[in-house]
Amino acid sequence: MSMATIRPNVDQFKALLAAPDEGPVVMLNLLKFKDRTSDGNGTGNEAYRKYGDAAIRMIEQRGGKVLWVGKAEQVLIGDPEQDWDAVIVVEYPSRKAFLEMVSSPDYLEAHAHRERALERTVLIACSPAAPDGLT
Repeated sequence: MSMATIRPNVDQFKALLAAPDEGPVVMLNLLKFKDRTSDGNGTGNEAYRKYGDAAIRMIEQRGGKVLWVGKAEQVLIGDPEQDWDAVIVVEYPSRKAFLEMVSSPDYLEAHAHRERALERTVLIACSPAAPDGLT
């Protein structure tokens, strides 16, 4: 599996850097774990928990918080072959706080567990909707 499915590509990272940074950003994480990690030392879920324990500390150190964690159970609309194991919603005080975290040496060290754990993932940066709707 290509690393592009686990890490943002250059254009995606540049777009995040260029986006307005006017307050909180919520990251929606869709996660599909490997049955066995790429190094064979456990399950994807176990490796992701190691990453998650470190990531939660780093998120909280930057003023962020995990808003919701859940088990993805059923695809109701969409391709059932693209199922997910877990959904995590994390709020950061700003895009800058997120970017500082993912650029830190501690994060890069923890990220190795994430790479071993995931078959694929989607990470969507979300901003609050305007008062008049989704514009």
